[in-house]
Amino acid sequence: MVMVGLFWITEKSVYIGAEPTGHGKGVRLTADGVEALGTDQEGRWAWADVRSVGVHFAPVRPKASGWKAVSNAVDTALDVAGLVLGGIGDPPPVFEVHVETADGVTELDAYGAAPRGYTESEYDLSVTLLQRFVTGIADVSALLEWARTHVVEGTLGREEREALLRGWLEA
Repeated sequence: MVMVGLFWITEKSVYIGAEPTGHGKGVRLTADGVEALGTDQEGRWAWADVRSVGVHFAPVRPKASGWKAVSNAVDTALDVAGLVLGGIGDPPPVFEVHVETADGVTELDAYGAAPRGYTESEYDLSVTLLQRFVTGIADVSALLEWARTHVVEGTLGREEREALLRGWLEA
């Protein structure tokens, strides 16, 4: 498993936000479309039927200023510590994923996977990638293929995550 932007990527699945456990709420992306998971939310939409996927209220931390190299190293260390230690009793933040089709908008809940919030750049790149999934310019299969060929556990550095997102946007 690895977290890249808003995406929690395993060898078999891609989620917006954290991978849900048990009956936990979440949103899974597949090559075929979007799937609601968990208690009190349901639905499955083919990409051809989806007009847009919006992410609302995701925790986004402001851009760091100043010493970029130090900032990147500290961000990565804090992200790893957050994943290992969790919020020490704090529940993960919940944000909304809105799936729009011809029938209207369905609001789904997803749990945040970034204990300190997502960086602005990763959030922006992720939202752009989601829209490219909707339009067919990008394919979720590329993320799954990457996960199968790059077994990574934990958190990549911010620059690595952003480079992956940019690469998937260009593919």
